[in-house]
Amino acid sequence: MALHLYNTASRQKEEFVPRDPANVGMYVCGPTVYDTAHIGNARPVIIFDVLARLLRLQYGDAHVNYVRNITDVEDKIIAAAEANGESIEALTTRTTKAYHEDMAEMGALPPNREPKATEHIVGMVEMIGVLMEKGHAYEAEGHVLFDVTSMADYGKLSGRNRDDMIAGARVEIAPYKKDPADFVLWKPSADDIPGWDSPWGRGRPGWHIECSVMSRAELGDTFDIHGGGRDLIFPHHENEVAQSCCANGDGTFARYWVHNGFLTVEGDKMSKSLGNFRTVRELLAEAPGEALRLNMLSAHYRQPLDWTSDGVKQSKTNLDKLYTSLQSLSDVEADESQVAKSVLDALEDDINTPKALAALYALSSAANKETNLVERSKIKGKLLSGGNLLGLLQQDPKEWFQGAEEGDVTADQIEALILERVEAKTNKNYARSDEIRDSLKDQGIVLEDSPQGTTWKRV
Repeated sequence: MALHLYNTASRQKEEFVPRDPANVGMYVCGPTVYDTAHIGNARPVIIFDVLARLLRLQYGDAHVNYVRNITDVEDKIIAAAEANGESIEALTTRTTKAYHEDMAEMGALPPNREPKATEHIVGMVEMIGVLMEKGHAYEAEGHVLFDVTSMADYGKLSGRNRDDMIAGARVEIAPYKKDPADFVLWKPSADDIPGWDSPWGRGRPGWHIECSVMSRAELGDTFDIHGGGRDLIFPHHENEVAQSCCANGDGTFARYWVHNGFLTVEGDKMSKSLGNFRTVRELLAEAPGEALRLNMLSAHYRQPLDWTSDGVKQSKTNLDKLYTSLQSLSDVEADESQVAKSVLDALEDDINTPKALAALYALSSAANKETNLVERSKIKGKLLSGGNLLGLLQQDPKEWFQGAEEGDVTADQIEALILERVEAKTNKNYARSDEIRDSLKDQGIVLEDSPQGTTWKRV
């Protein structure tokens, strides 16, 4: 089947037809790098990583341009740097590096391009100038603001009416605005905070103009997919539409809008005051990144996801089962011509990851029952190709189960103890055999005996 996506702009599921199959463009709003990424930040990264993998499979790596920005100039960054007693450059460098490391641990491939806001200030000043020339923006008390009344269909993406816009979150009320819903394109900067020269004085850009300019620079006036969290629909994405369409012409900008749902933790909105604020780095110390990723994919991307400790544990158990099946197929080579059609069909149906995971589990079950070597080879190929689309099963099973060197016992020591246990059993010294098994179990090492020998894994 063809890829279908739910388009926020039309409020319906649509077949995805790129403007140019040889140049498929996707822009996703990236992080504001003022602190360590939390688990809510990771949801769009993982969802759009799956979509990027799917697009690359369908159109070829060379024909997909996935862009995810870095916001490195913003008032939260200025405040955090001051609070930490460090320079803004030091803060953004450190947090960007941590973001890259954490997302990689969760199996996210890097985007093709990752522009930084500070690299595109000239383009932002240029676009603001165009908006002023066309009568869509005005200057007031050192600020430049977008005039929402100048755009007849402002609000078309979110479907909000005027009252909703004014009452909506993150709409700043200020006396210099012509209309309460007008938003900042440029704001003045004091000498002790970042600023750039402009026709309106030394200042810095508003948040919304950054993505309009970076997406245009990387993908052009019109491109295929714009993604991000549901919380960005209004005002951020609504204002991107307003800026870009008014500057570049009606009908420009993104053709498909894809938004992931909200994430809660243990049944509540994530909050430091509730004690349920979880950073990715903290969670990676408790579970493998692949288990966190599978847990993230266990709910449909448009639906709310409640992140729980029990859910992570179950995801780790499910991955253990998948890797066990893959390990059982070590007697055959993977038939690489075998694409997991059941997984692919699920993902082409609006990135239905729960259905895709169910298909992967079905393949795992089939692997455990199949004895024909040709069929086992096909199943192995499908397991690996399906896993790759989801960003799962990326390790060798032995590596997954045995992991890195941990605790007081090394892999070489474990293998030596297994040989000693074999010798003890041969000599009918079952007490010593059991002692070795139990001692390793106490250290989180489980031995599994089979006709082919003894294997081990960390639990």
